[in-house]
Amino acid sequence: MPRIFITRPIPYEGIKMLKKRKGLKIDLYEKDEKIPRAELLKRVKGIDILLSILTDKIDAKVMDAAGPHLKMIANYAVGFDNIDLAAAKKRGIVVTNAPGNEISETVAEHAVALIFGLAHRIVEADEFLRAGKYKAWGPQLLLGTDVGLKTLGIIGTGNIGTALIHRMHDGFGLKIIYHDLKRNREIEKQYKATYRTKEQLLKEADFISLHVPLIPATHHLISTKELKMMKKTAFLINTSRGPVIDEKALVVALKKGTIAGAGLDVYEHEPKLTAGLKGLKNTILTPHTASATIEARQALSRTAAANILAFLDGKQPPNRINK
Repeated sequence: MPRIFITRPIPYEGIKMLKKRKGLKIDLYEKDEKIPRAELLKRVKGIDILLSILTDKIDAKVMDAAGPHLKMIANYAVGFDNIDLAAAKKRGIVVTNAPGNEISETVAEHAVALIFGLAHRIVEADEFLRAGKYKAWGPQLLLGTDVGLKTLGIIGTGNIGTALIHRMHDGFGLKIIYHDLKRNREIEKQYKATYRTKEQLLKEADFISLHVPLIPATHHLISTKELKMMKKTAFLINTSRGPVIDEKALVVALKKGTIAGAGLDVYEHEPKLTAGLKGLKNTILTPHTASATIEARQALSRTAAANILAFLDGKQPPNRINK
């Protein structure tokens, strides 16, 4: 009887799919919190399939603790930087992630919210009003900036980056420039997007949104040098992975006014914030909730379960990473 261990409760639709499969034993870490490392190493012993969460570090030690029965790791996330792919390959373990249109659309919507929230100073205005500081309308009270007809720079034109381009170009008329490893002819044709080098994009864009995976090449993709290239009026958005930005350099840039502001959903040392970041007014900080909608999280659950069921049927999981 194949045994699955799920490291944290996930939305019910995926669990329901797995429970329908006869002859499958499901073991779940019941607490809705990050599983302690010692508990993880204990609970994986003898399992066949591990359904992990992006906050779980799945390295060689975990795989060895599970033992030779472990044949699949299904990550409940689009990203997979929490998994040691080389260690999995060495042990013949199949690894999958859980991308999908619902996730892309939801994260893109969150990026839109960060862009408008920064430009119109929504959080600052809310705090100002709640603090009893609003006495009368004033012509220069909490002045922000328009979004429409500005230039949006996208770094990484995968599903999420493209979903954001669609909304901002078609909905608000922004000029689109982008940078990626390869030219994206589709967005060039559909959205009149223009390819730029990273340096060109940083210098031209009014809003810069990051949509890249965390790999060695993207670690600190944005640091002091890059921040100094940006306009003083520009805003930086990150809904990808925290270490893509050098957070210490970002704090310095925000304090000095090197850039106008930043909207972050992910952090370099998550869940901890770099010293000084929390107190900055020209930021919007959300706790890794860009995909936190019922629809998106259920979609993640279904996709992770579908990968597992395909594997159990002897088929190639649709979202296998390490082919």
